[in-house]
Amino acid sequence: MAGHSKWSNIKHRKGAQDKKRGKLFMKLAREIYMAAREGGGDQDMNPPLRQAVDKARSNNMPNDNIDRAIKKATGDLDGVNYEEFTYEGYGPGGVAVMVKVLTDNKNRTAADVRHAFNKNDGNLGENGCVAFLFNRKGYLVIDRTESDADEEEMLLEAIEAGAEDMETTDSHFEIYTEPESFTDVKKTLEDDGYTFTTNEVTMIPETYTPLDEDGVEKMLKLIDMLEDNDDVSEVYHNLDADEEVLEKLT
Repeated sequence: MAGHSKWSNIKHRKGAQDKKRGKLFMKLAREIYMAAREGGGDQDMNPPLRQAVDKARSNNMPNDNIDRAIKKATGDLDGVNYEEFTYEGYGPGGVAVMVKVLTDNKNRTAADVRHAFNKNDGNLGENGCVAFLFNRKGYLVIDRTESDADEEEMLLEAIEAGAEDMETTDSHFEIYTEPESFTDVKKTLEDDGYTFTTNEVTMIPETYTPLDEDGVEKMLKLIDMLEDNDDVSEVYHNLDADEEVLEKLT
């Protein structure tokens, strides 16, 4: 799992910006809607719904918004019917990109995603063109400034809880799990008193594509343009960017 912090550094920075956007609750509500529509409104019986709700609450989404999204999905309220799709392509310099969308108009969203790629030196590809470069994993981040645990102690607790691997940076413990064990690992560590700055099931790249400063700037513009789209819920990529360049550009 070595090298994932390259990816998470960008996620942390981009995530901090996302939280400032008023669109975030809309995107979270759509994720809750899809999870509830596919697996029912009972969080105890529907782990993806529980994960979506946890993600919403960690971003301070009001309970009324969460309940409304679940009720729409289960037919208790009238609402728009959304479909979930994943688009794949390449960003500047051949960076692999996957774009997860929830939309009520596939043609509109496909055109918008294609336009974002074309405008930023990328190109939209066929399904499967980059998916093989990513693995679906549970991802938990603990702020080291809020934990007394040292690296060895934290690794032992994570593995005992059922985690697959852990990486340590100067500021965070980053814990990786299989998707099926994510909920159990999260609950075990929560019961041990840990809190998370990030907790989600996501796509982790196997390899990374390095870019120079100009390429990184173009790639960040592509990410921004995609994430500004109301229909886009997640953007995954395998950009390897120098920390100093990220500091300068973000």
